[in-house]
Amino acid sequence: MSNVVRFDPFEIDLDSGELRKRGIRIKLRDQSFQVLLTLLEHPGGVVTREELRQRLWRNDVFVDFDNNLNIVVARLREALGDPADHPRFIQTLPRRGYRFIAPVREVPAHPQETPLPSRTRVVVLPFINLSGDSAQDYFSDAMTDEIITALATLAPEQLAVIARTTAMLYKSSHKDVGQIGRELHVDHVVEGGVRTDGDHVAINVQLIQTSDQVHVFAKRYDIEMNQVFRLQSRIAADIARQIPSLSSKLGTGDPARKQPTSDLLAYQSYLRGRQHMYRETPLELIEARKCFEEAIARDAQFALAYDALGEAYFWTGFFGYIPPKEAFSAGLWAALRALEIDNTLAETHGLLGQFRQQLDYNWPEVQRELNRAMELNPSSPLVRFRYAGSGLLPQGRLTEGITHLEYALQLDPLSLLLRCWVSVFFWLAHEYDRALAAARFLVGLAPDYYLPQMMIGHICRDMGKLQEAITAQRLAVEWSGGAPQMLGWLGFSLALEGNTSEARSLLNRIHSLADQTYVSPTSFAVIHLGLGEIDETFLWMEQAIEDRDPIMIPIKSYPFLDPLRADPRFTGLLRKMNLES
Repeated sequence: MSNVVRFDPFEIDLDSGELRKRGIRIKLRDQSFQVLLTLLEHPGGVVTREELRQRLWRNDVFVDFDNNLNIVVARLREALGDPADHPRFIQTLPRRGYRFIAPVREVPAHPQETPLPSRTRVVVLPFINLSGDSAQDYFSDAMTDEIITALATLAPEQLAVIARTTAMLYKSSHKDVGQIGRELHVDHVVEGGVRTDGDHVAINVQLIQTSDQVHVFAKRYDIEMNQVFRLQSRIAADIARQIPSLSSKLGTGDPARKQPTSDLLAYQSYLRGRQHMYRETPLELIEARKCFEEAIARDAQFALAYDALGEAYFWTGFFGYIPPKEAFSAGLWAALRALEIDNTLAETHGLLGQFRQQLDYNWPEVQRELNRAMELNPSSPLVRFRYAGSGLLPQGRLTEGITHLEYALQLDPLSLLLRCWVSVFFWLAHEYDRALAAARFLVGLAPDYYLPQMMIGHICRDMGKLQEAITAQRLAVEWSGGAPQMLGWLGFSLALEGNTSEARSLLNRIHSLADQTYVSPTSFAVIHLGLGEIDETFLWMEQAIEDRDPIMIPIKSYPFLDPLRADPRFTGLLRKMNLES
């Protein structure tokens, strides 16, 4: 056996003799631990009571064997939360013994999962646009983003830089440096302002220590626009040299950083495109793609523009704004072109893994690309997210996925994307209380965002709290503008509650929408499932796989699909996605 053996949500470390749940040690007496170990050595097989007697009590030890073994197994069940009448892990075979019935995985040690040593933590707050022209906001935001990237690559083992998505939530914030330091657990804050005047750029930068709010460093940089790439690296190096833990790690010159393009107009189009893409609405994603295509038209060797174009297509397909197969195919081409130009882009390898997952169900190729991404930049929150969502989620490896997401949250603690997916992983792992807590935390970050309400609906529905689920799903429908997928989930819960008339009304509404725009097949499938129309459910799920509907990716783990798993047609679905065990 491997040194670490996992069965969701637990892992057993054979070296330390510990049982852990989600990384937290669970107290377990030695004899119960030995019973668990024996069962794990024979997953799916029968371990007789006599075999357990030989392991726990030698022949020369006299005990009330039957009674004592029952107590030992009862303590083990208590630790695992595994009732004997509805076992998830240990099945009792009366008068014979026990069988371990959950999937068991041996997990080799992965060097990339080793936590980095304690690091100095820094956040770069959104730079202020000092030009007086709101149309230049994209440029000051981009300078913030680029300096974050430049700092993060300087000394990743010594310096932890808070990611852009969390930093940008502090834009126009009136919080002082001390409060921000406490909220993000950072040692230093970088503040700045950007003024553009034709081809001239002026940037003011300050480094502040959060413990006492002392200004450690302040400097003004005046340059011509064509020097902006070099300036980003220079600013990052100047900041890093003021941090004692880093000053000895850096040389006297400015660190070299590859210039993404020599065409300033292409670069500006790329920056505008990123600003549009971060908003994620259908119209904004269209504008983002136009900007990236303009950048590529000016510079056909602009790898980051191809990467961004691929990401824009990914989200366009993921949210069903256009047919996923169409969007993912276009995005795949862009990601491949980016890597053809620069094969060292870690995030792009992760993006390519996402496309291989969605288009091909080619899991070995997915894993190859994601492993390469982890090798190139294991500190990237985006790489960790893509590894969890594409490499681990489809295989049902939820515990490992949560580990990667929690690692990413260390650098991006207020990311709506990461927080949402943490809730998803806990929900799929049947950890409903933790999933609900994560979703409600997300509501606090984005009170009017529909995805947290969608998650609350999923979790409450699968907990049997249908009224709470329906309330949350009605909000998700309203705040998403009547998105078909939200209508489908609401119809599912209404059908389960017995409100078949409204469920069928929503089904008809979705059919009408499908005459005007793309609607994911799973939107139909879940309502038919709630109505108990299993044949129609399977037909729509077959279509979803054909369409490459991304909602099908967690098929191995969805709690609401548990009643279908014994149906041979379900095995057929897994086979089509190359997920059959």
